[in-house]
Amino acid sequence: MTDVLSEFTFPRTGLTVRNRTVLAALTNKQSHEDGALSDDEHHWLTLRSKGGFGIVTTAAANVTEHGRGWEGELGVWSDHHLPGLTRLASELSAHGAVSLAQLFHGGMRAPFELTGVQPVSASENTDSSMKGVTSRELSNSEIESIIISFGDAAVRCEAAGFSGVELHGAHSYLISQFLGSQTNRRKDKWGGDLSGRSMLLKHIIENVRARTSEEFVVGVRLSPAIRDLGIELNETLRVAQWCSEWGLDFIHVSCWDVYQTKTDKNGQETSLTKWFSKHLNSQIPIITTGKIWDSNDVNFAMEEGADLVGVGRAGIAHYDWPRQLEDENSSPKKPPFSIEHLKQAGLSDTFVTYMSRWDGFVLP
Repeated sequence: MTDVLSEFTFPRTGLTVRNRTVLAALTNKQSHEDGALSDDEHHWLTLRSKGGFGIVTTAAANVTEHGRGWEGELGVWSDHHLPGLTRLASELSAHGAVSLAQLFHGGMRAPFELTGVQPVSASENTDSSMKGVTSRELSNSEIESIIISFGDAAVRCEAAGFSGVELHGAHSYLISQFLGSQTNRRKDKWGGDLSGRSMLLKHIIENVRARTSEEFVVGVRLSPAIRDLGIELNETLRVAQWCSEWGLDFIHVSCWDVYQTKTDKNGQETSLTKWFSKHLNSQIPIITTGKIWDSNDVNFAMEEGADLVGVGRAGIAHYDWPRQLEDENSSPKKPPFSIEHLKQAGLSDTFVTYMSRWDGFVLP
């Protein structure tokens, strides 16, 4: 089995990562109101590079001013974000990490109370988290504009010095709203069968690829299935296959729980990671994430076919999580955590307050 602490090289670009650990994109609410990177967010992310992560990914960063999904969200929609992004990319690199910015648009999950405009989506949709506000269907010209915005954001990130970007096609945001048969009921080229529903993602990839250098890493994060959106595993596997053909450098499988399984055609319980690794057959590198804490979890993920292993909560609690894996018998502490522990791990008061909403993560 490949050691998670061994180097990894992206086949297309030749970019080498010092190890196979990934800090996944994590909402932290620490950016300024205008989307500019704050000192608190800079500190939290760069500390993970100092702590040994191979790849450090920013929180989801909105590519349009009105695509914002929550307060304190990082922005990549304007050149006024460049100074903070440049400073961040420079320091992440200086401490040895490969830097990725995650690009996203909230779609129907961009609240009116934050943006001041009606949310948009593939079709008219009402999301339970949006307090009954119904999104309006995007026009063809608006879709084209959003595609360009993703490209603009990628160009901005490369100019800032990032190693690459991750397109957020998971977790019920705009790209996944187009992929879902329940949320995308369009009759034009952007809807219909899976090929049509994948057209937004395909065009975003083409725009980003055409406008960035050959050395720039581009990947996508996908949810294996989202029932409310009408996204099923068999279709996501097809989309992942297409993504490998469209020139992406990795697929990030957002499992939520790396041990979650789905029965295959032979009646075997098969992990979601293995579903993707078998289907893709080493055509494109796979990152997997979901409730990974210790060496046993890491080893399981890699045995199931992951090339790189991402963490969320473990990376929040332990800025040096990769170094703790150097001891194969180590067992990084699990929640709940004291406020003092989290502050020592680089979280600001704002981030600690946000994490207090997660059941059982912060000690009362």
